[in-house]
Amino acid sequence: MKKVYTCFCTDIIHEGHLNIIREAQKYGSLTVGVLSDEAMVRFNRFPGVSFEERMEMVRSIDGVSEVIVQKEIMYDAVIGKLHPDYVIHGDNWKQGPMKAIRDNVEKLLSAYGGEIIDVPYTYNENVKRADMRMKEKLSMPEYRRRRLRQLLKLCPIVRTIEVHSGLTGLIAEKTIVEHNGELDQFDAMWVSSLCDSTAKGKPDIELVDMTSRFRTIDDIMEVTTKPVIFDGDTGGLTEHFVYTVRSLERMGVSAIIIEDKTGLKKNSLFGTEVEQTQDSIEHFCEKIAAGKSVQLTDEFMIIARIESLILEQGMDDALNRAHAYVKAGADGIMIHSRKKDPSEILEFCDLFRKDDAATPIVVVPSSFNSVTEAELAEHGVNIVIYANQLTRSAFPAMEQTAKDILKYHRAQEVDERLMPIKDIISLIEEL
Repeated sequence: MKKVYTCFCTDIIHEGHLNIIREAQKYGSLTVGVLSDEAMVRFNRFPGVSFEERMEMVRSIDGVSEVIVQKEIMYDAVIGKLHPDYVIHGDNWKQGPMKAIRDNVEKLLSAYGGEIIDVPYTYNENVKRADMRMKEKLSMPEYRRRRLRQLLKLCPIVRTIEVHSGLTGLIAEKTIVEHNGELDQFDAMWVSSLCDSTAKGKPDIELVDMTSRFRTIDDIMEVTTKPVIFDGDTGGLTEHFVYTVRSLERMGVSAIIIEDKTGLKKNSLFGTEVEQTQDSIEHFCEKIAAGKSVQLTDEFMIIARIESLILEQGMDDALNRAHAYVKAGADGIMIHSRKKDPSEILEFCDLFRKDDAATPIVVVPSSFNSVTEAELAEHGVNIVIYANQLTRSAFPAMEQTAKDILKYHRAQEVDERLMPIKDIISLIEEL
């Protein structure tokens, strides 16, 4: 009997999947692969149910001869082992980033005469509602809040991008690229106080109050499912910080990062060029402990940001603070630098990891932007935050467009570099 293979990446079985099963049965004995959690988060969505539940869900389908684990997005290992005569899939993989997967399969099958069967993609109101229910579940606070901790277990490094609006949230949510036979996407979103303030036309001095910043989070969460890390600046007064923790936790935010400085906020990248005062270890530890004491779940994370290297206080001070903050209850450590060379960041990570192998390390490579994610992971970094790149790329583009319209007294000259409005609207889903 001929061997047929397909792979499912889903939390539910709807009529589209069943249609593929029916078509596959016409060609031979069907083996179904269930994509692993690690591969799912790199592909297109976070699993909403456990891997074991997804395996059992597929086993229960009539017409499935065998269920196996597909550990990678690409099919190399599976095809190398099974040598299926046919690989069957919905024809939605003939375009977009998923085309790289189909091309990979076609190349592997051609080596021994196997064939691809492209089934017309099933899309109707029932399938649309099923997909929307999956997305809505992932966006619910109780599911979203825990996701950062889950990602830390699944990913070699959690890739995070700055967002400051619903539209930038959609960019973070839906951008998937194919490169060298791999698919990549962002894992989480960073709500930066700098970018939130800038989007509102306000200075980055903690002038935008928490009520306004929470509205920004609401805008982002309403249209996305990925976990949110919140930039809490200094955290403010301890008496206020505890309320911020409670509010963020209730909203479904996964983590807050607070920095160990006091007084009127000045952006860290100014370093010692402006007067900045670092908090005492004792007082900052008290703030961390107070925040942890009011949490209602074990999922929310308080991450302590250390400014010692920014303020040229030395490596020993940074390490002493890191260990003290972890002892006070911090769920992670963010270490920052404004140098273009990442060596002091990597040195900190290596030294910290000698004494603490478990506490997550967060870095923001804005200045030292030549370092790769793989290099950071080798030194024990768990979360990388691209903290302001969307804001910084949007401003010069908008400014140049405005200048050119003024210069030419019409919009024709700028049109070739503008995205069609229908492409922007396509990001936004209708119920």
